[in-house]
Amino acid sequence: MDRAEVDERIRKLIEPFNKKGVTIADGTTFAGDLEFDSLTVMDFVAAIEDEFDIIISMNQQAEIETWGQLVDAVFRLQNT
Repeated sequence: MDRAEVDERIRKLIEPFNKKGVTIADGTTFAGDLEFDSLTVMDFVAAIEDEFDIIISMNQQAEIETWGQLVDAVFRLQNT
């Protein structure tokens, strides 16, 4: 699976969490642009982990601030 496919699958997962209908780009931030609180982040991460059958560690989560960073992290975890 290439990065574009990972991006597309995650975009489908974020739809129910994107309450404000924010346009998602690589630079979109979860805390600032999407206004995700910690519970929303945990639910969204759980959905991603289930979809891709991966584990995103707490340390990795702490480093992910933007959409692009998330897609890159999931892409790397898929290919390891």
